Amino acid sequence: MKMERLIGILSILLQREKVTAPELAEQFEVSRRTIQRDIDSLCQAGIPISTVQGTGGGISIMEGYRVDRTVLTTPEMQAILAGLRSLDSVSGTRRYAQLMEKLSTGTGGLVPGGAHMLIDLASWYKTSLPPKIEQIQGAMEQYRTIRFTYFSPKGESERTVEPYYLVFHWSTWYVWGWCQLREDFRLFKLNRITELTIGESFTPRSAPLPDLEPERVFPVKYQVTVLFAPSCRWRLVEEYGADCFTVEPDGRLRFTGGFPDGDSVLSWILTFGDKAELLEPEELREQLGALAQTLADRYRRN
Repeated sequence: MKMERLIGILSILLQREKVTAPELAEQFEVSRRTIQRDIDSLCQAGIPISTVQGTGGGISIMEGYRVDRTVLTTPEMQAILAGLRSLDSVSGTRRYAQLMEKLSTGTGGLVPGGAHMLIDLASWYKTSLPPKIEQIQGAMEQYRTIRFTYFSPKGESERTVEPYYLVFHWSTWYVWGWCQLREDFRLFKLNRITELTIGESFTPRSAPLPDLEPERVFPVKYQVTVLFAPSCRWRLVEEYGADCFTVEPDGRLRFTGGFPDGDSVLSWILTFGDKAELLEPEELREQLGALAQTLADRYRRN
């Protein structure tokens, strides 16, 4: 992709005194004409690049810009590469690994082999998720809509969306785009998308970044109070932090927290089996009691 190539060219120019167009063309597997267009794009972006023709010539960043060659230190470059590796873990390709190899070429050891940070964004859905991400990426690059069936707590619906961002948040992948059905920007969880296809071209509109504050995406409807057995401490710490509960005189853990809907509360409490007691709100306590009775009747032996 052009943006990745521009980043790669800029990185090389920041780390080397001079490089020739044929070298860049061979490294990035494009024509010399394409490299020249990329250099023009970098100049338009404000990077002071000079080119010298003939023997001993080449492409370089102007001398007065040398101070910015230190912008990418070794730890910073390693952090960038760790992020690029994480993208490969999602797509299942070596696209970003190849970019890393190009970034590190000729750096004189700026990017050593030993890395101290590994990020793996792959999920349990390794067979279904990467193809969706690849399809959506392609649609965004070509400014084409995506069509899919979407499953939500409110039911099943057919959507046509202008995609603008792929978002990894709350350990889950989403696509953010303009939903033609709702006539507004919406966030769609990729795991709830089926029958994904590419649609018609669209004219890009000004797209705001998604507001990913939990209070915005998952507004709190219920404040709950739950008593947990001491053995549940590890899960509470893992899921909500060490400050989410207080210890009762009998050793049980009093948890308080907010949830967006009743189903979320009930399903979460049930995962603890008999080690949790929902105290408040009374409305959900009654629902949980009725559900427990239904389950008892269902599984009672004759």
